[in-house]
Amino acid sequence: MSARIKDMVRVATARLGGEPAGGGTSSSGYGRRDSSATRTARLGGGGASLRRQPQPQAPTVRTVYCNDREANAPVGYKGNSVSTTKYSILTFLPKGLFEQFRRVANLYFLMISILSTTPISPVHPVTNVVPLSLVLLVSLIKEAFEDWKRFQNDMSINNAPVDVLHGQQWESTPWKRLQVGDIVRQIKQDGYFPADLLFLSSTNPDGVCYIETANLDGETNLKIRKALEKTWDYVLPEKASLFKGEVQCEQPNNSLYTFTGNLIVDKQTIPLSPNQLLLRGCSLRNTEYIVAAVIFTGHETKVMMNSMNVPSKRSTLEKKLDKLILALFATLFTMCIIGAIGSGVFINERYFYLGLRGRVEDQFNPRNRFVVTILTMFTLITLYSTIIPISLYVSIEMIKFIQCAQFINNDLHMYHAESNTPAQARTSNLNEELGQVEYIFSDKTGTLTRNLMEFFKCSIDGVMYGTGITEIEKGGAERAGIKIDDDEGKRSASAVHEKGFNFDDARLMRGAWRNEPNPEACKEFFRCLAICHTVLPEGEQTPEKITYQAASPDEAALVAAAKNFGFFFYRRTPTTVMVRESHVERMGSIQDVPYEILNVLEFNSTRKRQSVVCRFPNGRLVLYCKGADNVVYERLADGNHSTKRASREHLEQFGSAGLRTLCLAFRDLSREQYESWNEKFVQAKSSLRDRDKKLDEVAELIEKELILIGCTAIEDKLQEGVPACIETLSAAGIKIWVLTGDKMETAINIAYACSLVNNDTKQFIISSETDAIREAEDRMFSCRYFVAFIFLFFVLGSSIISYMGDPVEIARVIKDSVKQSLKSFHDEAQRVLSSTPERKLAFIIDGRCLMYALDPTLRVDLLGLSLICHSVVCCRVSPLQKAQVTSLVKKGARKITLSIGDGANDVSMIQAAHVGIGISGQEGMQAVMASDFAIAQFRFLTDLLLVHGRWSYLRLCKVITYFFYKNLTFTLTQFWFTFHTGFSGQRFYDDWFQSLYNVIFTALPVIMVGLFDKDVSASLSKKYPQLYQEGIRNSFFKWRVIAVWAFFAVYQSIVFYYFTAAASRQGHGSSGKILGLWDVSTMAFSCVVVTVNLRLLMACNSITRWHYLSVAGSIVAWFLFIFIYSAIMTSFDRQENVYFVIYVLMSTFFFYLTLLLVPIIALFGDFLYLAIQRWLFPYDYQVIQEMHKDDPHEYSRVQLPETSHLSPEEARSYAISMLPRENSKHTGFAFDSPGYESFFASQQGVGVPPKPWDVARRASMKQRQQPQRTGRS
Repeated sequence: MSARIKDMVRVATARLGGEPAGGGTSSSGYGRRDSSATRTARLGGGGASLRRQPQPQAPTVRTVYCNDREANAPVGYKGNSVSTTKYSILTFLPKGLFEQFRRVANLYFLMISILSTTPISPVHPVTNVVPLSLVLLVSLIKEAFEDWKRFQNDMSINNAPVDVLHGQQWESTPWKRLQVGDIVRQIKQDGYFPADLLFLSSTNPDGVCYIETANLDGETNLKIRKALEKTWDYVLPEKASLFKGEVQCEQPNNSLYTFTGNLIVDKQTIPLSPNQLLLRGCSLRNTEYIVAAVIFTGHETKVMMNSMNVPSKRSTLEKKLDKLILALFATLFTMCIIGAIGSGVFINERYFYLGLRGRVEDQFNPRNRFVVTILTMFTLITLYSTIIPISLYVSIEMIKFIQCAQFINNDLHMYHAESNTPAQARTSNLNEELGQVEYIFSDKTGTLTRNLMEFFKCSIDGVMYGTGITEIEKGGAERAGIKIDDDEGKRSASAVHEKGFNFDDARLMRGAWRNEPNPEACKEFFRCLAICHTVLPEGEQTPEKITYQAASPDEAALVAAAKNFGFFFYRRTPTTVMVRESHVERMGSIQDVPYEILNVLEFNSTRKRQSVVCRFPNGRLVLYCKGADNVVYERLADGNHSTKRASREHLEQFGSAGLRTLCLAFRDLSREQYESWNEKFVQAKSSLRDRDKKLDEVAELIEKELILIGCTAIEDKLQEGVPACIETLSAAGIKIWVLTGDKMETAINIAYACSLVNNDTKQFIISSETDAIREAEDRMFSCRYFVAFIFLFFVLGSSIISYMGDPVEIARVIKDSVKQSLKSFHDEAQRVLSSTPERKLAFIIDGRCLMYALDPTLRVDLLGLSLICHSVVCCRVSPLQKAQVTSLVKKGARKITLSIGDGANDVSMIQAAHVGIGISGQEGMQAVMASDFAIAQFRFLTDLLLVHGRWSYLRLCKVITYFFYKNLTFTLTQFWFTFHTGFSGQRFYDDWFQSLYNVIFTALPVIMVGLFDKDVSASLSKKYPQLYQEGIRNSFFKWRVIAVWAFFAVYQSIVFYYFTAAASRQGHGSSGKILGLWDVSTMAFSCVVVTVNLRLLMACNSITRWHYLSVAGSIVAWFLFIFIYSAIMTSFDRQENVYFVIYVLMSTFFFYLTLLLVPIIALFGDFLYLAIQRWLFPYDYQVIQEMHKDDPHEYSRVQLPETSHLSPEEARSYAISMLPRENSKHTGFAFDSPGYESFFASQQGVGVPPKPWDVARRASMKQRQQPQRTGRS
């Protein structure tokens, strides 16, 4: 009765659209590869959705008449021309300016520029218009250059030729002239398809072609496409011209992996699937040419509908910069209020010399003080507008872009030579965010591991085979104090190690399996491996030279295993799989066996399994199935308990060894069973609506009563340097979470191998495999059958209740268990930390419990426990859960998060974090396309975060605070002058001084600091990872730091104004005239330019020639400008104010004395503060500077980072770049100084041309060494 009810429940569930619970993602490769659901459909963008469902447009069915343009004309389908540009000639200026004025700072200066054209403005419009125009010009030139590149690319694509059928001959036509329904011929080998095409015929036998989808999903493995048998003959133009089919299909949508439609030809309706669709952007491979019909064109093609931008991310530092800008606005408003009120109070008729009696302007009318106050307010806003740094954003963008293009992308320490893959910064918005990361969320397979799968062990009919020891097992033994010798030298003679196969057990090799007690089970096991897959063979049809193109490394490893066991898969046609079987009939016999593939039930993340129905040459019908263990076990027939129990134990052992597992099963079918089921399958396949759902329902009807054959175990080794990288990152204060689809045992062992967990770590484990949950589950077959239970209640009555149990009760039991565990573990964790603060804690939870823990009522408890622990492992989680966990920490804890992954199922997690890192590995490039930064190996995170991220954070903090300081200093001198002018709004500086202050006289040095400043070297940054914690604490952009800069800005502005103004009262020129306003302001401005540039040098940790050149160049630029400007006078502006001023000033000793003393007095306070801070309250990096300021560099021979493919010239350039540099005692630490390369190179054997200063260098070295030799003697 129990078996019968189970069967009825499963069938009812399938009919009602239900599906059994998978219980999480398997640790097998099938938990990684997903051809339909897990992959995010958008290309380089998208949200956190796991699957972008097609978005049909009304009407729901698209009808295309093939080879009939007149019939398609009334519908008005879009053309095939595409445009990816942002602008056109007409829209460039309006749209470009709109984009620029969306920035608050630019909009503010636009308003100021408009105000400066009114009579109330004390300054000429040029004061604000010139800097704004320069900023807008630079930004628009950048936008125009980028859009021009896009336009050129569009033109080359739209004008590419393709053969189109006209009459009975092929005519070459540009892509842009293609129309829906046209018949095209793709003849260019490796050429790209011009539109979304319906595959009709091919020069290959049996109507197949091979395509590469690298442009869509980054996968380089070949995929097979099959034409319908009805259209195989349409190869020649004479035959193709007779084709008049009608296609009814879905409307254009953005789902890359689905397609539903029917082809109506000769009054016969044939279902279409993705196997007949050739997408635009894919390329033709290993095929002479194909003939196809155009279905979707231009912007209606799937790839174009996926052309969305990656979600815009703003760094935390940039968000705080907005707050700083608001603080500057508040300061500006306060200064204007003070001045406006002062003006209203000061204005009075008793000051007869001001001429305020009688008829005067409203702004100076003492009889209406309120109007005076209001108008003065606007006057002062234009006067003090320089307090907002207009060039700040442009400077930051320039710095970030160069940091990415020159430093990150070209860092050889992040270059992977084996795959020839450098690091790639895909955005420059988040450089400084890399220096503040506190939480890293990492995938396991392909991220921590290599994703190079090797068949390692297996279990057949309850017997385990394979004698190897995994890296995880070796690590576990070492932790237990057991020494395991390397077994490479002890392998048996039958052991085989090749790509995808690393197996050692003589019992199965070379036909020895025939002597096993279960040879029939072994035969079924090997046939399942050789037949149940979608792998494509390539190359010569010999075991030694053939290569397999697989959608995942797991599948390739399984087929390679079948080959080595004597079941060699060597050829595939649309309906047949050819297998060369050895030792089947008798030892030494070899026979080629064709297996007819009748149906393929493809894998997706919901099914977690793949099945094929095949017919043997003798007519036997068999269903082979492979998939996740929990999914396959649910579909096994009753009986065979010993094999099930033994296989379950083996699965647990494989999981504990860190192996990826997969279960294999089969079922014999009768002819009547298959034909009855196949009718339903064809009907579901022909459906235009919910085709995938209906196919899954039909699959449930046949994937049952399976017989377990065995299970496979595949090893995926750790990447090089992962444990050391994780230890370094942990020492830097970064907490690492592993989010994986593997089993809990596998995940825990990987955590041990990666040094995330050790024997001293206190572990808190929340698992759904508890006695209370099992007891609740035993009362029902599966909680996912609740819909089927309702159905069967009306069929069988209340008798079903005693069997089914209550799914709501199970959910309550799991939720209560999770809630209780979270609270008890949280209390225990606090007790442990209070008693032993240095002890590390680890939290481990499986996906089923995590689903309840993410409930809004438990989310706070989950977050509280997770944040206390040093590492977290979430196993058997779905892609959606990965994104939810990332968002939980990002939004709930308000910490900087980083997600790193390599597969399509990591896209949602990558996009949910503050920073997304994609690893360009074995699973395509979808993770890279959705990421912010791309690297080839996990270990490169050390350089990316601790070196580039930390440097970027330090540099940008210094750039922003310095901009704030220099603009506040400059504006406050004008503010103090207001008090001496009756708050009238009289300007202190000439208009051009104010215009060019930010864009010329102080612009370049701060960019040099943003590019080249280093507090410590890269090697010391990695040697002392604790330095990174300064970024996590945001030590260099706190309000306290800003307040210090503001204090000295106020102090220096007072010095500039009052020292020059007060000291100039008795000053006079060579002609005897006393110094006037423009003499004093020019002198004060000279002091400001000199001082703020010198102050920047004081803030530098390292000084290069670029610093000296930029600072000196800025000061020289000021004097060159004033020399020329003062020598010219025109009648149409206020230039006569400063006519000949500089020449008058330079004729007096007073000017030189002021230019010398005022900067010294202004900088004395900064010097004193920096000295006290460095010696009494040093930052961590300053301590490291003092420790190493006199240490010599480790003069080891120059090594390339890895065995690389660099040319001799590139290797020599790298060797030169790695030579040690000169030490400077100026700031207490080393800085790069050019000119000593050839000296050091001669010591290390690197050929560099000699330079003249080498002689002086050698002499100085000898002089320093002589006293040491005397002392030792």
